[in-house]
Amino acid sequence: MVSDVHGNARDLARAGEGADALICLGDLVLFLDYADHSRGIFPDLFGVENADLIVELRTARRFEEARELGARLWGGIGGDRAALIEQAVRKQYAELFPAFPNPTYATYGNVDMPRLWPEFAGPGTTVLDGERVEIGGRVFGFVGGGLRTPMRTPYEISDEEYAAKIEAVGEVDVLCTHIPPEVPELVYDTVARRFERGSRALLDAIRRTRPRYALFGHVHQPLARRMRVGATECVNVGHFAGSGKPWALEW
Repeated sequence: MVSDVHGNARDLARAGEGADALICLGDLVLFLDYADHSRGIFPDLFGVENADLIVELRTARRFEEARELGARLWGGIGGDRAALIEQAVRKQYAELFPAFPNPTYATYGNVDMPRLWPEFAGPGTTVLDGERVEIGGRVFGFVGGGLRTPMRTPYEISDEEYAAKIEAVGEVDVLCTHIPPEVPELVYDTVARRFERGSRALLDAIRRTRPRYALFGHVHQPLARRMRVGATECVNVGHFAGSGKPWALEW
């Protein structure tokens, strides 16, 4: 089980060793590495100094200034912004998807581009979003993407659309999402020093349907990596880009 791969193809290729299947909870793309500002699409386009500056602004929650900086930088290089980003994402996906073992079950993160996945996902990779699948005799439900934020990442959707996908999944043994339920200890990032967006609809579904596990990522350095919500064990399966280590679910 991995989440928040963010360009780490080397460790991804080994993540499924010894497992019956690999589950990936999204964020394959690396736009900007907050630990190493020289890595990612942003510094490749605009340089490390600008990456340092935009991280500083975002960390201080000066999102409007960060957007203004981004607009100035994009205006300065010319070309079609969407086309340049897509080209860079395609390059990363071409390296990452072949690293998935067979079988892999995956859903999108908030920085992913879902419309490109059918082009890169091989026959051994099953992509699910608002859907269920049986793995090893247990029913798993998958909901991808994130909720809308000032960061405006590529796959952010409305609370209503997200809640509809949670509802479509229904009762499962293991509920797999990219973002966590809206619990303060699970959504607070201790390094970024901010609360990320979790889902109230997801929390309500956990309390109502009582899956055995609720698994997610998104928050890279959470205040709590796991806690119980009623009968459900809620687990942040880790910032794989940083750790390179999968989380194992055993029955």
